[in-house]
Amino acid sequence: MVFSKLFRRPATPAPRIPDDIVVYAIGDVHGRLDCLDDLLGQIDADPARGGRRPVLVFLGDLIDRGPESRGVVDRVMAMRAASVDVHCLCGNHEELLLSAAEGARQALGVFARAGGKETLLSYGVDEAAYEREDLKGVQRLIAGHVPAAHLDFLRGLPDQLVVGEYVFVHAGIRPGVPLDAQKSSDLRWIRSPFLDHVGRYERFVVHGHTVTQDPDIRANRIGIDTGAYRSGRLTALVLDGDTRRFLSTALSAGNYAAAA
Repeated sequence: MVFSKLFRRPATPAPRIPDDIVVYAIGDVHGRLDCLDDLLGQIDADPARGGRRPVLVFLGDLIDRGPESRGVVDRVMAMRAASVDVHCLCGNHEELLLSAAEGARQALGVFARAGGKETLLSYGVDEAAYEREDLKGVQRLIAGHVPAAHLDFLRGLPDQLVVGEYVFVHAGIRPGVPLDAQKSSDLRWIRSPFLDHVGRYERFVVHGHTVTQDPDIRANRIGIDTGAYRSGRLTALVLDGDTRRFLSTALSAGNYAAAA
């Protein structure tokens, strides 16, 4: 027993971010501007931040399904323009809108089934007019109602962000592939084999995309898509040095602790 204790493999140190910042990673908003405003208020009031710089990372899927996609994009664009410490990644729903705007037939079909109607209604499209349109008509509605500035903003979003020993992506990464060789299709869409992988990645992964009731905390990743569009629970992961905690719109206390 003494011998085994002497030669036991040491515990893996928790990943860290730089000490001069606190990172707030925000899960899939999906048009819930009410949840976003609530969560941003909690972030602004977070007493643990002290004098350190807050760095906000939106994990993508700002749009679709919820009722106020335009308002969410407006809010994030304004925040991004005001601060270099606000980042936003491209999700699969942003990709769908951009591809649909370019007339890709498959994307137009998926966009219509995946909450695109709610997005276009938030941009002022009449619901009855939407229902009358075929796929090409939906493309025309996008062109006529979604501002070019919004499409340009979404088109310029990156697929990943590295901060300290963490990498932030929308959906996940493909196991065994270096970060600089990952494909956009995986970063925006992957589920399995990413979700099933138990080995270490090049960096600890923070992602959205796959809905879980509570944050999905694993040894190599944390998922924070808690289905805000239907649950009202929009979650932010707070990274502070080598510690982690969460803020949520779903809990009356506003936050709860989680095991590192």
